[in-house]
Amino acid sequence: MTSDPLVLVVDDLAPNVRLLEAVLSPRGFRVATASSGEEALAVLSTEHPDVVLLDIVMPGMDGYEVCRRIREDPGTAFLPVIMITASGEQEKIRAIECGADDFVGKPFDQAELLARVRSLVRVKRYHDTIQRQAAELARWNRELEQRVQDQIEQLDRVSRLRRFLPAQLADRIISSGDESFLNPHRREITVVCCDLRGFTAFAEAAEPEDVWDILGEYNSALGDLVGRFEGTLERFTGDGLVVFFNDPVPCDDAPLRSVRMALTMRQRVQELADGWQRRGHELALGMGIAQGYATLGRVGYADRFEYASVGSVSNLAARLCAEAAPWQILVTQRVNAAAEEVVVSRLVGELSLRGFSRPVRTFEVSGLDSAKVTS
Repeated sequence: MTSDPLVLVVDDLAPNVRLLEAVLSPRGFRVATASSGEEALAVLSTEHPDVVLLDIVMPGMDGYEVCRRIREDPGTAFLPVIMITASGEQEKIRAIECGADDFVGKPFDQAELLARVRSLVRVKRYHDTIQRQAAELARWNRELEQRVQDQIEQLDRVSRLRRFLPAQLADRIISSGDESFLNPHRREITVVCCDLRGFTAFAEAAEPEDVWDILGEYNSALGDLVGRFEGTLERFTGDGLVVFFNDPVPCDDAPLRSVRMALTMRQRVQELADGWQRRGHELALGMGIAQGYATLGRVGYADRFEYASVGSVSNLAARLCAEAAPWQILVTQRVNAAAEEVVVSRLVGELSLRGFSRPVRTFEVSGLDSAKVTS
């Protein structure tokens, strides 16, 4: 509820002050008083009147000087001032020059005084409303700017995360606000490595534009499948691809999911290879899958980083991939044991792989057992 308007009456003569109080108070105005210019300025430092009724002739600081100081202070620059004058046009001109808004002559007419005071109170209230609205608008603008900045920062985080995580995983991490998984940690993962057989010879003989086009088709197809199976893409390296499961998001069926993805990738690349063959390019896919412990986390530097794994399991998957014949998927005994209930596989034998002191018992996965697959 709006409070009654406050009028500051400034006059060195007490009878004049009492008279103005008698006129204003019964009409719904609150009245503050000052008997000198200095006292008026002191009152304005603590009170916030709607109108000042200011006598011109006062000892010490006169009304003109008080009005000038009111206008010079940013806090009172728009405060309505009515000058009370007993003389004619010359005083009015000087009062205008000092910043007065209106005049009342002595002796004053009560109806005229009240009309002028009410008019300037309305002006003051309009000004105060505009000021409040401007302040509110400024606050809303600041909040909007902050929200925009927050969204920009969030989009930047999403962009950085999507450089090494599938989009759906990056979005999940952004929504939780948890990036602790980027710190180095140890976890058991299943690693899938694949590359194209015949690619080196193809790249030497083909035009660079053809190589670029085929790599684009190949990477696009496999990248889409990594996202569908919710794997973590560690890196593309030309015709090579490294994906792992069970980090940063836990995956209870990591070995089986990696085999399912590998089989789907093989089928998709076979479809692409049919088109490549019609263009005169003989390319095939080889894949290796291993399971074991690794250290994972963010590697790189401030402007460029990746989410990577370090451990012999990655090397083992890469070595199996290198051993794989065209369209062959080689897996370790652990991966085969975890997925054998729903896959068709056969024992290849004990393979001697570079970098491993003991032979590795290896299986070839040829497909899914349709009688056992439920989804």
